Amino acid sequence: MSRVAPIPDIVPVLSAGRHRNPRKGACFMEMASFLAGERWSDHPQCTHPLLASLARMVNDCLSDADRSRIVVRIPDVVGLTSDAFEIDVAIATRAAAAALPIAPAARQNVMAVGLLTSQRALAGLGDGYDDLHTLCRAAFIAAPEAHAWARRYARDARTSERTFRRQTAPHIVSYAVEGIAAACVDDPGSRLVTLLGACIDDTAARVGRSVNQAAPWRDSVAAGPA
Repeated sequence: MSRVAPIPDIVPVLSAGRHRNPRKGACFMEMASFLAGERWSDHPQCTHPLLASLARMVNDCLSDADRSRIVVRIPDVVGLTSDAFEIDVAIATRAAAAALPIAPAARQNVMAVGLLTSQRALAGLGDGYDDLHTLCRAAFIAAPEAHAWARRYARDARTSERTFRRQTAPHIVSYAVEGIAAACVDDPGSRLVTLLGACIDDTAARVGRSVNQAAPWRDSVAAGPA
């Protein structure tokens, strides 16, 4: 289990990209590595790799104003990791479902294939995922032409668990975040913030712990730099 580092005198300011050290600023996952007491890195071991990837991309796509809205969620990802395949499937499904209805037309077909692939992986997990199936159905209803294209393109294709973890899910998440950021909708930043929050909460529920277990850090991080 990751240890939680002592509260620092100065909380680094969140900004886009990688940073050499806390004095230069921090991205979402660099700050998480600091809180976990790990070596300074934007790829810490304390967080599920796909969730960490989502957090890095959301961090980099947000404006400075919107980025301040995700600061309070950093403590919630410390220690939030598991080898369960359902977590990869859930994060990819949520990302694709959030992006498909609003992504630019040029991206919708690819996004629909990603969601269809996630839906098929979800079906292989068995019962107990009604919330995620509902997200899939709603997204496909909102983009019927892309859904039809994806069904023709993908046919009965299935992806192995190994391939889904290593390639498919990371690509889905990356394309989804880019699609939401480029969408012609009001306040895409809010949609990215909502997506990250939903994936953190869902992952915490699947890992079996409450995000409130990270509470000792929450007030300090929310307060911002000293």
